[in-house]
Amino acid sequence: MLSAFLSAFRTPDLRKKLLFTVGIIAIYRLGATLPSPGVSYGNVQKCLDAIQGGGTGVLNLLDLFSGGALLQLSVFALGIMPYITASIILQLLTVVIPRLEQLRKEGQAGQAKITQYTRYLTLGLGVLQSSAFVALARSGQLFQNRCDQWPIVPRDTGIPDWLTLGILVMTMTAGTGVVMWLGELITDRGVGNGMSVLIFTSIAARLPSEGWKIKTTKGWGWFFLVIVLVLLVITAVTFIEQAQRRIPVQYAKRMIGRRMYGGTSTYIPLKVNQAGVIPVIFASSLLYLPQLALQFFDQTNPGKTQAWIQNHIVNASAPEHIAIYFLLIIFFTYFYVSITFNPTEVADNMKKYGGFVPGIRPGKPTAEYLDFILSRITLPGALYLGIIAILPNFFFIWLDNQQFQNFPFGGTAVLIMVGVGLETVKQIESQLMQRNYEGFLR
Repeated sequence: MLSAFLSAFRTPDLRKKLLFTVGIIAIYRLGATLPSPGVSYGNVQKCLDAIQGGGTGVLNLLDLFSGGALLQLSVFALGIMPYITASIILQLLTVVIPRLEQLRKEGQAGQAKITQYTRYLTLGLGVLQSSAFVALARSGQLFQNRCDQWPIVPRDTGIPDWLTLGILVMTMTAGTGVVMWLGELITDRGVGNGMSVLIFTSIAARLPSEGWKIKTTKGWGWFFLVIVLVLLVITAVTFIEQAQRRIPVQYAKRMIGRRMYGGTSTYIPLKVNQAGVIPVIFASSLLYLPQLALQFFDQTNPGKTQAWIQNHIVNASAPEHIAIYFLLIIFFTYFYVSITFNPTEVADNMKKYGGFVPGIRPGKPTAEYLDFILSRITLPGALYLGIIAILPNFFFIWLDNQQFQNFPFGGTAVLIMVGVGLETVKQIESQLMQRNYEGFLR
């Protein structure tokens, strides 16, 4: 991997792309630390110290994806999450709405139209999410109701509250649009997928502070032990992320005019982790609903049901929480794979172009064969996702300190960082091969 980066810096055009990507990342991190207008930055820091730098429930995940910008209510507080949510929604709606499915089949022109819809939906979700987080910050629930003495949005500024909150929502929504634009710039003129690179940057920005927190709390011995465990987890994730089942496909020869086409052999790569990190995000969001429901009840005098939900469902270290989280990930893995990969459509496309799996008849038998393979390979992928996702729960049980509930060395963070790293390195290596290709006569 290091040799690929060194070779890339020796190539002028690739060096420009890498430097351009680094520049965009620097702008993104600057916006992630820039306070929004109307927010008392000093009070925000006091609140973060009071809650030991972490949110609760799904806020952990959102704050991790924003690089810590969410709880600071910065200009880029929402990060790339509205765009990810919009992309997932449109991907799911493609199966339901015939118009979107038709656009997907139209190739580049249809994909451009879907991208345009994704941008509009991203801005709409940005307005909703920024309004929700501003309301949570104003009521104190964003900081676990521990910051009543430090108002995040001061009221005695001489400016009407509606104007202050409106400007704050507009700023965060505009920040979402800028982040989306920066990600597309990286995709077009930089290296790697822009949105993935920005998520990678946000997660990587949290690693030094969280690692140092372990050192100051537990000492050097625990620190090095955690580093060793993290390296083992990264190695296992890298191995499984590249694992795939290759289904051989043979294309028959066809005579079109005076030319012969086909006769080639290829394969369909079915990854063990076909669903990516989406099931983990779905399961985390669903587990946040009980915690959200508890906010509507009296917190000073909770009943038996409320106390049981708080101790066994909301508490991330409870065995019930871990078990439900694990089962939800398995369910959403099968659900998402069934939506995104259609064996019947793949079999029909193969039959249309004269392709077939050796030993399997084209058409319905091929679709049944692909469905059989996919159902078998999804189980280890779902178990792998579930085990990796619940690792942070065991980490802060093991460390015996709730301030590590934002622990970024496992679960979703490792899945994203390894996946983005592998994708970026592969793209750099492919571009290097194109530029260093030597002909047969040389």
